[in-house]
Amino acid sequence: MSGPDVSQPRYPQRDRNAEGRAENARPRDRFGRPLARGRADEMPERVEPAEVVDGLQEALAVAARLFDAERFFEAHEFLEYIWKSDLVDDADRDFWKGVTQVAVGCCHTQRGNDSGAVTLLERAARYMAPYPAVYGGVAAGVLAQGALDVVSQIHAEGASPQLRFPRFPLA
Repeated sequence: MSGPDVSQPRYPQRDRNAEGRAENARPRDRFGRPLARGRADEMPERVEPAEVVDGLQEALAVAARLFDAERFFEAHEFLEYIWKSDLVDDADRDFWKGVTQVAVGCCHTQRGNDSGAVTLLERAARYMAPYPAVYGGVAAGVLAQGALDVVSQIHAEGASPQLRFPRFPLA
């Protein structure tokens, strides 16, 4: 009995970057979901953080602007850039992970994913809880409460792009 054919890649059509890691170059809808190839990209202004910012403070400023414009998918990419940066102390990673997950949770809310949104938003608040109310240039207590307020709305009305989202509270 023979095993699977390993001579061919499992996903031969998958986009890869210069280092060979998987990337998704497909167009996306306005909430960041991949669309079929050939469809119109609803995020034509989307950029890679490493290509447009010169530091973590600039990345945070861009993320805050995108978040306030309710472009949560794009905001999360800039926040994730901070979270995973070599310039962030390991002791701060959970904080930035929590901040990032607020944006991801809001993105899932826009997509109508009740359970995913609630899970991420509640987890985000837990990640930020051990840190001071103002930390890393973020009013973390305000952001965590904003995440929990979205959770309350989801429980009352269901996840949708019509909910009231918090503004990003730069400190």
